[in-house]
Amino acid sequence: MFALPASFASATMPMKRSGSSSKHVGVFSAHEFPSFLPKQVENIKDTFARNLATRIERLPVPVRFSENSIMSSCVRPLIKSKTSPVVLLHGFDSSCLEWRCTYPLLEEAGLETWAVDILGWGFSDLERLPPCDVATKREHFYQLWKSYIKRPMILVGPSLGAAVAIDFAVNHPEAVEKLVLIDASVYAEGTGDLANLPRLAAYAGVYLLKSIPLRLYVNVLAFTGISFSTSLDWTNVGRLHCLYPWWADAAVGFMISGGYNVSTQIEKVKKKTLIIWGEDDQIISNKLAVRLHCELPDATIRQIPDCGHLPHVERPNSVAKLIMEFGQEDCYKEIECVSQY
Repeated sequence: MFALPASFASATMPMKRSGSSSKHVGVFSAHEFPSFLPKQVENIKDTFARNLATRIERLPVPVRFSENSIMSSCVRPLIKSKTSPVVLLHGFDSSCLEWRCTYPLLEEAGLETWAVDILGWGFSDLERLPPCDVATKREHFYQLWKSYIKRPMILVGPSLGAAVAIDFAVNHPEAVEKLVLIDASVYAEGTGDLANLPRLAAYAGVYLLKSIPLRLYVNVLAFTGISFSTSLDWTNVGRLHCLYPWWADAAVGFMISGGYNVSTQIEKVKKKTLIIWGEDDQIISNKLAVRLHCELPDATIRQIPDCGHLPHVERPNSVAKLIMEFGQEDCYKEIECVSQY
């Protein structure tokens, strides 16, 4: 009845880092979390997730499809730089906490970095539930960019977030300087047959998607050598946003809307693009990375060894380095040109 979306693991995958997992799961100090987060955030042990959760805030974003501004969740940068801001999206049914490991590395490198929750997912206030289809997700993100970011950005989209990024770049090219697509889920035909489910069956499906056993099972399938306690903690991080009372309605709304189908938009992307792919991705074949590289007009591809579907979670140092180098390469070219005179 219910097919698990390919990018579902984006909300649940634990990170591979050098050394033992005790470096990021274990004894933690007191944190002051925003009051709008589900109270279960207090139970999360992962230090990176706890640290980033304290930074989440809600900003009012005016949109044309609602009389009221949407209080929209994101992590805002602590610094403003002269270079293009880096804006991080997340995967299917996930949140900005997906960037808990890579975000601090980008910020430490001096990049003006945003982590934004896509409408319908994450920690925005959707008590007055707006439509959560592709068009409204795009409009909401555009208005957030127009209200707060205000400059052409390096837009980073992992998994289904890559489809969000492509759709946005094609419709609002003035807002995007460059794209970074990570293990991109861009060839699926939207939500497929799920869009035709009876509403009752659709709700049953999304409640299954929310369940701890299913998300824990995906964690176990995605990685080996992860302790049960670590898998359970990361499962709780990945489903935290699902605890809002409006989550199911937003999820069903997106499902029956048909979702993202951007395969015909890929060749319309005119921005320089970096494709990052985990060589051991068991969810989306790296053969599709090669196909995407061929279809994008101006793209570079970099594969990360010993890495699965979410390099920014598994290999944050590698991803941060690639994003930094990609953002700075034009500066290097300018310096080279000047040095020739």
